[in-house]
Amino acid sequence: MAFNALLMCREEQALRVLETALDKVKMEPEVCLSAPEALDLTVLRHYSALVLDFDLPGAATVARMARLAPVNRRPVIFGMISAFTEIAETFQAGVNFIIYKPLVFAQIVRCLRAGRGFMRPDRRKSERQPLESLVYLQFGIAALPAMVLDLNQNGMALQAPEPLPPVQQVPLRFVLPGTTNMVEGMGEVIWADDGGRAGMLFSRLTPASRKYLKQWFGKRDSKKKTVSRLAVRGAKARRAAAGSH
Repeated sequence: MAFNALLMCREEQALRVLETALDKVKMEPEVCLSAPEALDLTVLRHYSALVLDFDLPGAATVARMARLAPVNRRPVIFGMISAFTEIAETFQAGVNFIIYKPLVFAQIVRCLRAGRGFMRPDRRKSERQPLESLVYLQFGIAALPAMVLDLNQNGMALQAPEPLPPVQQVPLRFVLPGTTNMVEGMGEVIWADDGGRAGMLFSRLTPASRKYLKQWFGKRDSKKKTVSRLAVRGAKARRAAAGSH
């Protein structure tokens, strides 16, 4: 199937209805049970659509983070709401289409078909562009996820779904892209704006985290040098071939 959807839902009956509706409109479903799992999956791969149960904690955060993705990776977002859900807040989170509970099969199919015109297919066999990574910032008992925009050994630039609280030091953790190595420590907020963008310096990292960062950047630099050498050799070969004619 060219289109796929991530379902964040825990209700078995609702999942059966949703999966049947997705099959009807030729979309491949994948299920997750929580907002942290949904955030991790949306960073790892592209989804044409997200179907989020707004009765689950963190659904609005998942929607806001999805809206931060580049246009060519931005999914269409369907929000499942009940009679007690605030519709205005759902749209403010970035939801494109509303699915009402209790679920009605025909209504879901109509909604999915309406959204398909705005969806991008899942091209799993094509080469993928480098993906963003998530960093979790700890403010008291609440962890705020944000997208890493730029990273070096001394700090990072990030995009959060909402403005950062006015603090100078914040605990942080993130997995280095392409690895399972967790970087943990403290970040010093050196600038932030009202749109959720911010810059941080690593004020204190664990020894293991410093080691992981050094190794990760060392491998990237090595790859860049190899690519550069190959490009130079290719250019020389082309010039030599041109000169022989």
